[in-house]
Formats: sequence, structure tokens, C-alpha cells
Amino acid sequence: MHKSLRITALAAACAIAGGALYGAGAATAGQSTANSTHEPYNIGLLVKDIDTYYGATLDSNGTYQASPDSPYAKDLAHMESVAKRYIDTASRRAHRHGEKPAVVFDIDDTLLLSLDYEKKTNYTYNSTTWADYVAKADRPAVPGTPDLVRYAKSRGVEVFYNSGLKESQRSAAVANLKKVGADINLDADHMFLKNSDNPPSYLSGCATPGTWTCTTVQYKSGTREHIEDLGYEIIANFGDQYSDLDGGYADRTYKLPNPTYFVS
Repeated sequence: MHKSLRITALAAACAIAGGALYGAGAATAGQSTANSTHEPYNIGLLVKDIDTYYGATLDSNGTYQASPDSPYAKDLAHMESVAKRYIDTASRRAHRHGEKPAVVFDIDDTLLLSLDYEKKTNYTYNSTTWADYVAKADRPAVPGTPDLVRYAKSRGVEVFYNSGLKESQRSAAVANLKKVGADINLDADHMFLKNSDNPPSYLSGCATPGTWTCTTVQYKSGTREHIEDLGYEIIANFGDQYSDLDGGYADRTYKLPNPTYFVS
């Protein structure tokens, strides 16, 4: 998204008419139409389903939060429980074999929830409004994931971050992660962000100073390869997009739920 190649699942339809499609003659579930083709799912109903999945509610500060008893929170809790058991087992095994275990986390909608931005922009991404939102450094946590960061650290696992945020957004990202309790290894040696002006040499196949052609998969897998070249064994990689996880260089991957946008 936020990761510069971000593609919103709802952007095109919402930008055209937002909720207007819901009352403009489009069929709702259970209604028949004269169309011979299969009609796509109604955008108004889809937004309602997403709201229900997150349990989206405004808090006292006017920020949309995910409800702690929502299907989203329950899915996360299950994934985090499974991941903790695996980290415990995998870290013990790695230490016995003299390896240096590591975990890698994406940031946007893996550690920091952007539901408030999605709701208030009608699921329509804009680089200017997104940059302003990130700069506020006030996103709530994705439920449970900062605790997962701390848990990995407590098991002697090195924590790294691999994000599509820009290098210019580093200070805001660090401040926001500290605010939600993911205050582990937030230095430049552990937090990798997109730096198109001065890309790292290990991405030389798709990025040179001032020119960035890396796909999300190339950037993220190339960064994981670099981490392993530093002598670490990445036992787990966490992200809300498949492009956060594809490309190898991780023993196990964990896909967090995100029904609001897709990054190729």
C-alpha cells in the first residue's frame, strides 16, 4: 500500500459511486435480474460484510477500530496461537543446531492496522492522503501481533521488519510501532524500507539509484535472502499479502487476513 503497488479491492467501484450503487437498481442477494451474465457481488453488501468481519466501530477518539470479539480478531488469535507454538519449537531446534533463528514481519496491516484510513477514504487509496495518515504515527495495532513480536524476542529469535513503507516514512513507522508495543529492533539494521533513491546493493537486479523496478515479491524476497546471507535462519515470515510471503527464504509463512486491498 500503501506498499507502492497497492491495489484496492474496492477502489474502482467505490470511487465511481460509493454506496450509491446499493440504491441505484443493482440487484441484492436473492433477487433475479434480466442480465445474462453473472452479476458481481453488490458493493454495498460487500462493504457491510467487511464492516461485520472487522466489527468496525468508532472509538471515543473517532478512530475506526476492530472489535476484540470480531471474526477478524478471532482469526488472528488462532493464527497467533499456532505461530507461538511453532516459534517455540523452531527456535529450540535452531539453537540446538547452532543456528541464529529470525522472524520477519511486514508492517502495514500486519502490525499497524489501517482500517481507519480505509473506512474514511471509502476504500480508495491516494498517495497524498496515505502519506499524511502514516505521518501521524497513530495507527492502532493489528490485534495481538505486537505481542507476537515480543514473544519471538523472548525465545531468543531475532526480529526483522520488511515493509513497503518508504525510507522517508521511517521515523513515523518507528514512533507508531513503539506506541503499540512493538518496540523491538527498530533500528536500520533490522527495519528494511523501500529506498528508491539509494537502494541496497542486494537489490541491484531490479533497483539502481533513482530507478526502482522491483516488484513487491522481488523486493521482499530479496530482503529476506539478504537477512539469511547475514547468517540468520528465517523460521517464520508474517504478512497480510501473499506478495509479502512469496519468493522463498522462510521456513514457514503466516498470512494474516485482509479483505480490503490486494498488493500484487
